[in-house]
Amino acid sequence: MLIRHRTPMDLLSSEITSKTVYQQRREFLKAAGLYGAAAFFSPHVQAAAATAYEPVPDRSAMPRFLKEKLAARRVATRPFPEELTPYDAVSTYNNFYEFGLEKDDPAQNAGNMRLDPWSVRVDGLCEKPGLYTLEDILRPHTLEDRIYRLRCVEAWSMVVPWLGFPLADLVRRFQPGSNARYVEFTTLHDSAQMPGQRSSGLPWPYVEGLRLDEAMHPLAMLAVGVYGRSLPPQNGAPLRLVIPWKYGFKSIKSIVRIRFTETLPGTTWARIAPSEYGFYANVNPAVDHPRWTQKRERRLPGGLFTPNWRETQMFNGYAREVASLYRGMDLKRHF
Repeated sequence: MLIRHRTPMDLLSSEITSKTVYQQRREFLKAAGLYGAAAFFSPHVQAAAATAYEPVPDRSAMPRFLKEKLAARRVATRPFPEELTPYDAVSTYNNFYEFGLEKDDPAQNAGNMRLDPWSVRVDGLCEKPGLYTLEDILRPHTLEDRIYRLRCVEAWSMVVPWLGFPLADLVRRFQPGSNARYVEFTTLHDSAQMPGQRSSGLPWPYVEGLRLDEAMHPLAMLAVGVYGRSLPPQNGAPLRLVIPWKYGFKSIKSIVRIRFTETLPGTTWARIAPSEYGFYANVNPAVDHPRWTQKRERRLPGGLFTPNWRETQMFNGYAREVASLYRGMDLKRHF
């Protein structure tokens, strides 16, 4: 069968509108009245997990234990087959609606966020619930570089060198009960620090979730750094998920709660727009967003009129590693 691959000159009208594709979700929020004015890797994944890069100097006032963790990180050595997105783009082009709707709002509004002390409440169906400090969370783990593709549901993408550790290692420490099927994550809710939460907007706090077997997959990680330095607040400091085969909104930022549950978590975007943002949110070029195609993506940096378009890969290029998690599922229905 002959498959024709379109070039950038073959753009559909649905791919370029009077608003940029990456603003579509913001427009949805306004139109809907939701915002007011105010592990073990295969050789393929090993190659995609690390590369040499120039660390970005960290001038933040991080606690000593985190500074020591970053200094002792497992440094990347393997090449990544795609060019990294520059740090300036990674740290200034963000969706973090707690700090505003525009892409540059988080970088402008998150600088005074208080990150120390930080604690995470663990509860639900597990053997070791409690309130854990960030130091408690990090103490047993060696941080490692992992370079992953990041694909936003808005059809833009990056390649980011994260610094963190496997989510599965943390989950095991809390010992989920035999009836736990999902793990739910919650972002900080503090409108004094997060101006975007002062409106009637999204149903704060932001909530995301994974099936427990997804959380235990070796690719899933908790990140505390990027480009060899601590996470900037706009990127989800001090603790965020990175789930590279899913759309970016699943990689919840600034986590303050982890809860194990038997029932499907009521995640934020799936609650407010279930026809557009499903619970699984797996990158899938065969399932278009109702208002734009998901077949292609714009790799940053690159503007609307000088786009670096490329074909979107199933599971964001990690199909060989994660497809077995969804064997027998209708991925168009369970999107």
